[in-house]
Amino acid sequence: MSQDKELDEIMARKRSELLTKAQPGENKPSSISSPIILTDSNFEQALKENPLLVVDFWAVWCGPCRMVAPVIEQLASELAGKVVFGKLNVDENPVTSRAFGIQSIPTIAIFKNGKPIDAIIGAVSKSQMQSTILKYLGN
Repeated sequence: MSQDKELDEIMARKRSELLTKAQPGENKPSSISSPIILTDSNFEQALKENPLLVVDFWAVWCGPCRMVAPVIEQLASELAGKVVFGKLNVDENPVTSRAFGIQSIPTIAIFKNGKPIDAIIGAVSKSQMQSTILKYLGN
């Protein structure tokens, strides 16, 4: 197993543990300041638990996805408590990718109350991504 894949699995496990430790009624977004790792098996639960969820559909081999990754990390930290960010590897999770018709990556999908409401396709600037996401806060 490569170190990167092993590290990703450890990070995913730790994030999952943090999510399960949160108490019912607790404001979960405030405790999540980095993207959660989403999979076919935990995606529906993440939609239920997070009123505003921004999902980065990506793949390891995708150059533009690597350009977007640091922006997602920064926004997850800056918008903690307001928005939860997640990352879903389309190669490892084809069921969810197909369910939402993901054909191009990176696709940044915005879900509000479990429903897809907007998407950004391709690599965009931090300010473009942020302005798109912020218009859904408090609506």
